[in-house]
Amino acid sequence: MTVLSQPLKLPCGAILKNRFCKSAMTEAIADRHDAPTVGHQKLYNHWAKGGMALQVTGNVMVDRRYLERPGNVVVEDESALDALRQWADAAKSDGSQIWMQISHPGRQCPIVVNTRPLSPSAEKLRILGLFGRPRAMTTDDIEDAIKRYAKTAEIAQKAGFDGVQIHAAHGYLISQFLSPLINRRTDDWGGPLENRARFLRRIYAATRAAVGPDFPVAVKLNSADFQKGGFNLEDCAQVAKWLEQDGIDMIELSGGTYEQMSFVIGVEEEKRESTRRREAYFLDYARQVRKAVNVPITVTGGFRSLAAMEQALSTDGIDMIGLARPLCVQPNAVAELLSGKRDSVGIAEDGLVIGRGRFGMNATNWLVKLINTVCQVEYYGWQMTRMSRGLKPQTVARANALGYFVWYLNRTTMLAFRRKRARRVKA
Repeated sequence: MTVLSQPLKLPCGAILKNRFCKSAMTEAIADRHDAPTVGHQKLYNHWAKGGMALQVTGNVMVDRRYLERPGNVVVEDESALDALRQWADAAKSDGSQIWMQISHPGRQCPIVVNTRPLSPSAEKLRILGLFGRPRAMTTDDIEDAIKRYAKTAEIAQKAGFDGVQIHAAHGYLISQFLSPLINRRTDDWGGPLENRARFLRRIYAATRAAVGPDFPVAVKLNSADFQKGGFNLEDCAQVAKWLEQDGIDMIELSGGTYEQMSFVIGVEEEKRESTRRREAYFLDYARQVRKAVNVPITVTGGFRSLAAMEQALSTDGIDMIGLARPLCVQPNAVAELLSGKRDSVGIAEDGLVIGRGRFGMNATNWLVKLINTVCQVEYYGWQMTRMSRGLKPQTVARANALGYFVWYLNRTTMLAFRRKRARRVKA
């Protein structure tokens, strides 16, 4: 029996049946009223048969005014409780669990959704004019956001989800509070790390109070932002210590923001090292965080071989392996790894035609890099869309980078238009 088959007991008492987690990926298949659809049931039921212990949903927004992208599920109240229950039920199979990832985009809210998003400070995200200038949050805004996270978690529990994961990574709102580059506040919510971490810790405390001591509450945290002067590994280790003291059940480590998308493309210095390190983008960072805490740690990003996964658990002190993109093209990969039918997982981008020469993934031009990165993200988004329609994923890409980039822009604009029209009719 592989170490990956062993169950994991969380501090709250919940038990995960093995060491595999489907990490969060944005599905963008909500209806025009921001509610879950039959597509969510089909997609997560597909994954539920794949043998993993845990599925973490894509971004579920806590505030309808601000989305990570059109097509996000929003949970502010119980208006879609039945649809949420059906989603949760569809994701459970043979003892597997589903946790809702609860999130607020902050300044990473597309301009087609809101032209004046919220952020700890009015530091604009400058990417092709896709994001508006944020408004610095007032104290009332901050307190309102804290209550929203807790309310969403409470509804998730009522709907039958097995736990929640607070998204504090990838440059979203909580990550913005943690970053000294973005958080320029001079009040109790800014300045030293203790103040910058206050928003996250208050959200955790409110969430725990809402769901009780026996319900898993996890956090997705950046190991680093990979930007000079930003949130770094030492900050991460200290925040992890505070979260452990507060009673967190699990920390999933990732990294990067929209400006430095390490969670998509990996960490450059890691990719120049050995094959094993190239597989696991954030493993070196996780080893350092492990020295600071005993709480269960999940690492997501780059794992491909069974040997590397087993070694991460056996010698590096990691507790769970997070997989994302491989499960978009090989949804049964975990079951096959555990049964011995395969010894590695793959991703389709090795065969994805994303341009050549100066338009390839090794391009130095920032716009070309951005287009190619979006291309990869949207390729896997398309596979999730296919599975949500009852179709099998495609393992060979059928368009170049520009094609997927245009698909992303068109789809985002269309979903935003449909959503705004539905909200006008409802009003």
